[in-house]
Amino acid sequence: HATHCPKPFYSSMKTQLVSAIHLQEVELDDIEGGNDPADDKKDPTYTVEEAVETIGFGRFHVLLFVIMGSANIVEAMEIMLLAVVSPEIRCEWRLEDWQVALVSTMVFLGFMLCGALSGYVADRYGRWKVVVAGFFWSAYFSFLTSYAPSYGWFIFLRSLVGCGVAGVSQGFVLKTEFIPARHRAYLLPLATIFWMLGSMLIIVLGMTVVPTYGWRWMIRLSVTPSVVLLFLFWFIPESARYNVSAGNTRAAMETLEWIARMNHATMPPGRLVESAQTERGSWRILLSPAFRRTSLLLWYTWFVASFSYYGSVLSSSELLEKNLLCITDADAEHRVKHRHEEGSVCYCIPFAFSDYQTLLISCLGEVALVPLNICLLNVVGRKLSLALLQFLSAIFFLLVNICTTMLGFTVLLFLLRALVSMNFNVVYIYTAEVYPTVARSLGMGFCTSFSRIGGMIAPFIAQVLMSRSVMYAMCPFAVASIVCALGNFLLPIETKGRALLVRLCPR
Repeated sequence: HATHCPKPFYSSMKTQLVSAIHLQEVELDDIEGGNDPADDKKDPTYTVEEAVETIGFGRFHVLLFVIMGSANIVEAMEIMLLAVVSPEIRCEWRLEDWQVALVSTMVFLGFMLCGALSGYVADRYGRWKVVVAGFFWSAYFSFLTSYAPSYGWFIFLRSLVGCGVAGVSQGFVLKTEFIPARHRAYLLPLATIFWMLGSMLIIVLGMTVVPTYGWRWMIRLSVTPSVVLLFLFWFIPESARYNVSAGNTRAAMETLEWIARMNHATMPPGRLVESAQTERGSWRILLSPAFRRTSLLLWYTWFVASFSYYGSVLSSSELLEKNLLCITDADAEHRVKHRHEEGSVCYCIPFAFSDYQTLLISCLGEVALVPLNICLLNVVGRKLSLALLQFLSAIFFLLVNICTTMLGFTVLLFLLRALVSMNFNVVYIYTAEVYPTVARSLGMGFCTSFSRIGGMIAPFIAQVLMSRSVMYAMCPFAVASIVCALGNFLLPIETKGRALLVRLCPR
């Protein structure tokens, strides 16, 4: 009966009816798409941290632990190679002590220059890309090192290897960001096993390959694990925490769902909601009021961790090579000195089989006290663990000066390597836990760069000063460790049991 209604009134009713129908269709579409405002209030949400904790530990983490742990094997082989190859290149190119020390220094220089850069790139463009690129780079230039025609080429190529190893070290961040908080204090210290295996593998190669085929073939064979790992890394996804910080929530969801399927676990109810962070990979975060004191203390702690660790490794190699040990029952083999009485240098004193055995036993020290390391992390926390381990390391550096039997020296070296290795392990864990996702890789990169300054100085103490006086060489390591132990009491944040931060300020 529209003809009986006034035209304006008819038009108004028609317009209202069409609008109502259209509004109803929009509301239905919103409900089907899950975008109803009322449902948003009811629909639960979760963060990456909550998803990681809900999924828990499972098959994916075993795969992650094995593959990323194998990365530690490669890193350890490249670093420990310096201790094994030093006597050989000293013989081949008739090097002085400072020239042998410069080899290690150049490797750590490359590591230092590329450490902060790799951290910046990892925070801006992803952890996975940096780790894989680091593996390829270090394997390629390590292989080229075996063809070095001169000492100059050798140290140049080894410094490029150090750049690649800096990228490989970002694998620790990638691994940490996938592990639930309650499992980190157990799994991360166990990664020391892989570092020990890498150290032992390069020593076994030195023991079996060097006497027959020479040091060049030892380096070529040491590249093999890197090539294998380049293929295995395709089974490890990009960090979900990085993806959400970069605004790629869909990729983070796919990664978390894949992990949940592998672990036969369920995802949290709801949807992933986490804001993207525009300021990623900025050094200003590290020196912001929230992290300034932490960063400064950590930089020195990493310096001492590397200084003491490589000091213990290179000094043990030097003591054995030059027979500078104060042995109470020295046999004829250990009475040979590096310098003759008339002052001329005896260049070629290669490792004996027993020296390789001593190095192997000392490597076992890196895992012997892992149960103690786990206990300390879970009971007293990260800060006190650092202080205690550094204080004990200082004591054992001084004990090396005591005249003892070869067995006694082996025991001391075993315990010293255990303590400095545990210290390095704890500082890795603390650093990965204390910084937020937007600056975690950069924070690790800066710390590893400062650590390599310690690695650059250590050879000149452990390999040059050692020839003058064992006591003078051991004291700098002991003093640095004591000062660091005192400084770690001032760290403002304890990370035991704490969730990994996403935002710039700790809660």
